[in-house]
Amino acid sequence: MDKSKHPVDQVLPPGQLFLYGLQHVLAMYAGAVAVPFIIAGAAHFSKEQIAFLINADLFTCGIATLLQTLGLWKMGIRIPVIQGVTFAAVTPMIMIVQNSGMTAIYGSIIVAGLVTFLLAPYFSKLLRFFPPVVTGSVITVIGLSLLPVGVQWACGGVGDKNYASPTYLLVAFVVLIAILFITKYFKGFIGNIAVLLGLFIGLIVAIPLGLVNFSGVSSAPWIGLDTPFHFGYPTFHMDAIISMILVMLVVMVESTGDFLAIGEIIDKPIGPEDLTRGLRADGAATMLGGILNAFPYTAFAQNVGLVGLTGVKSRFVVATSGVILVLMGLLPKLATIIASVPNAVLGGAGIAMFSIVAASGMKTLSKVDFQKNRYNIYIVAISVGIGLIPLVEPNFFKYFPNWSQTIVHSNITLGSLTAIILNAFFNGSKGGDNIEKELAANSGMEV
Repeated sequence: MDKSKHPVDQVLPPGQLFLYGLQHVLAMYAGAVAVPFIIAGAAHFSKEQIAFLINADLFTCGIATLLQTLGLWKMGIRIPVIQGVTFAAVTPMIMIVQNSGMTAIYGSIIVAGLVTFLLAPYFSKLLRFFPPVVTGSVITVIGLSLLPVGVQWACGGVGDKNYASPTYLLVAFVVLIAILFITKYFKGFIGNIAVLLGLFIGLIVAIPLGLVNFSGVSSAPWIGLDTPFHFGYPTFHMDAIISMILVMLVVMVESTGDFLAIGEIIDKPIGPEDLTRGLRADGAATMLGGILNAFPYTAFAQNVGLVGLTGVKSRFVVATSGVILVLMGLLPKLATIIASVPNAVLGGAGIAMFSIVAASGMKTLSKVDFQKNRYNIYIVAISVGIGLIPLVEPNFFKYFPNWSQTIVHSNITLGSLTAIILNAFFNGSKGGDNIEKELAANSGMEV
């Protein structure tokens, strides 16, 4: 390993790459397959069609992750960011599939991906509106909005008949304690795979408790190929296209927040050119999703916390995750085995990882001057408060027009837009952290 390189560009030994990469895959798997399940249910798919949709999504997730981490031409931000299907698209896609079918979904995804690709260099010029007071608020909202997902996993997953049973909570607690114990008493490689080891320990505990179901593994085929336009050639409906473009505008805001969060964690400032490459990769991956029977893609916030928790900053680790996801998309049997990890096991790890994201936001906010610039406290307080409204009361915006629902039900987008607007209102487009110094310089005073 070349120590002269920035940690993000260091290539680790193959064994470490695989285990660290697998750790990322396990952390994001439940979220990655949730959207295909939801859309398949809305489309009334058979079990075989559901399996195909999941494998198509995993395969495209892998390609999108490789594009983002390794880069191609002027695409890819080249930091340890894993790509996954955005939840912001779920509600519009359900409406589209019920009104116009799967082919309309894919037509709208292809067009929206192209629009994202073309808008990327213009959107990246807005980076000056993301000083630490904004990015810290956004990262904090990301962590706090993800935390309920980890808690729901720990309870067994929403809809489980034994939701929040003591058995589920015990397994999640064992995983969380195992992660903390390994982190404290083991250093180096072992300490860095604390989440993976915690998941393995949780799985061992869950098996005798009857929580692990390996059904379907023996009947799953070894190899399954993802053929383009499996459900038919795309059709283009203007209402579907407009709604999906709106989704991708939301995704661009969310991805920007995630990119900046990871940049803070790995000590690599994200500039406008980096952001342009990252958003172009989002657009290209989304277009590819429309071709390969998949969905719109974005940086997966769930894995931001894992980077912070492990301290492993190499982008090649997440590139390895991309390879694993591609193989899972081609090997349904392997995907079925990993899918057997119970939600309660994932919950223990999720609580740790998502809390780390929120803590990273607080770390960023520690750089903000709250003493000399009294406006910053209002920016943080109001943006976090408004960002959490959909979490605290999901019906808060129910009377807002349909076209706005994608925006107002996205915690990250609400928090980001509020922080950007308030920062521009109070501090101008230059940010709020140097405003007192600028005023002092203009008046000849020392700060």
